[in-house]
Amino acid sequence: MLVLHVIQGVDRGMNFTLPEGEPQLIGRSSEALPLTDTTVSRRHAELTPDEGRWYIRDLDSSNGTFVNGQPIEGRVELSPGDQIRCGSTLVMFAPAPEERKPSPVQLLPSEAFEVTVESQGDANDDSMVLSSPDPRAAAVDHLRVIYDLTAVTSTIFERSELLEQVMDLIFEEFQPERGFILLQESIESRPEPAVVRYQHKPRTLDEGRIPVSRTIVQHVIEKRAGILSTNAMNDTRFQSADSVRDYGIRSAICVPIVAGEKVFGVIHIDSSLAHFTFTDSLLQLLNAIGRHTGLALLGTELIRSRMQTERLAGMGATVTSISHSIKNILQGLRGGADAVELAINKNNLDLAREGWPILSRNLDRIFALTMNMLTFTKKQSLEIELTSLHALVEEAAELMQGQCDRKRVGLLLDLADDLPPIPCDSNSLHQALMNVLTNALEAVSPKTGIITIRTRYLHDEHQAQIAISDNGPGIPLQQQQRIFQAFHTTKGQRGTGLGLAVTRKIIQEHKGNIELKSQMGDGTSIILTLPSDRPTIDASETKLPTPQPRPDLD
Repeated sequence: MLVLHVIQGVDRGMNFTLPEGEPQLIGRSSEALPLTDTTVSRRHAELTPDEGRWYIRDLDSSNGTFVNGQPIEGRVELSPGDQIRCGSTLVMFAPAPEERKPSPVQLLPSEAFEVTVESQGDANDDSMVLSSPDPRAAAVDHLRVIYDLTAVTSTIFERSELLEQVMDLIFEEFQPERGFILLQESIESRPEPAVVRYQHKPRTLDEGRIPVSRTIVQHVIEKRAGILSTNAMNDTRFQSADSVRDYGIRSAICVPIVAGEKVFGVIHIDSSLAHFTFTDSLLQLLNAIGRHTGLALLGTELIRSRMQTERLAGMGATVTSISHSIKNILQGLRGGADAVELAINKNNLDLAREGWPILSRNLDRIFALTMNMLTFTKKQSLEIELTSLHALVEEAAELMQGQCDRKRVGLLLDLADDLPPIPCDSNSLHQALMNVLTNALEAVSPKTGIITIRTRYLHDEHQAQIAISDNGPGIPLQQQQRIFQAFHTTKGQRGTGLGLAVTRKIIQEHKGNIELKSQMGDGTSIILTLPSDRPTIDASETKLPTPQPRPDLD
């Protein structure tokens, strides 16, 4: 004697004896085995005996029939120990208890869970709403998936990349035909698509439309609970969404993305395959993914908030630092302007010549400050072309010569004969040279100070170097680690702390390197290294996002 033993579902624990030689119907009709599971069709499957063997076939049920986890087509022979799934009910085909032998097929952990089913609408509906999953079952059944998800959510802090990675994991584990993530800024705002994904790329815009009921989305958000529909076409909850039936959606899951009291949106996946249905076990897993994703999104919000706070604090420090520099420059401009104004009133050209250098020097300072601020705060688009570094060095030295003469400082050039043209942006590199030379001039003493500019070419490394050295007092070791940080200066109110920070930014944008060598009492050297084999046009691929069709919220 053989029996069907219900091991999962609302009828769990019941046994149905299979009389010898009599076909049996599985379903909810009066002539079928008396199952009460609303996800089972009225005439779901048929069991037929034949010469001592039993066979099963699906009767075009809404959700299909599965044997040992595989959908069946046509007539399939059963063996003792086989597991048959109809809707949310799982039964084992086995000998009667008194003659039952050990089964070669073990119940997998993924099938061992409890679920509460809430019926929706008429008893003929092949659909259901499942309550929140048992967290213990989710932890045991899907530990690997949760581990992979944790690895993703703990290392990515940019929202769009995070959601793309989450959807990658969902498609790998659930194998849906379509899926999307909707996010909303507030409970009153309209959910907007953040990620839209297809198992197979749609050929047309209409083919790429993803139908979903607005009622379902709102229910999931408001109730903070996932919904599983095992037959969306006959689900009364989708009756307002004609597109759901038009597209033949058979199975769908929609779960909330939540963290604490905050609801970020929903994750939706669906399939129209005739012999494919999502299970309550998968609903549990997607519910867990929604919660982990919500925690990750909450983390990104907190990080953004902290960054904003730190940015505002940085802006305050920047304004304080820059305001001192601008105040000193304005004082210099005022002094020079007063001298020139006095000379004009006295019609004294010699006196005007004494005041003009003060004006000119401070105009140069405020121009350099403005350019450094723009360079530091804005990403530049470099115009790379082959340039003679010697021409750039000589032009910078010529501009600095007047200031060196006024301070009685020597400026020496030691240029290599074998230096070829170098691919670079001449304007930005000129700015970097002027910043380093200005620092060197301010570091040396009048009358005894010497600044040396040396160039050389490293043939084996395909690199050009510019070294700017001075015989100043050097930089203390404890300050050398911070010398390239923005707004760090050793000049008090005379410095902005932007010169070397901007220079490093320019050199790094050229794929080069900047190095500091300094010893107390032995002066300082700044070495700029630039590649000579960089292409004059950077090859960068710019991928424009493909327009994605919006989910239809009916």
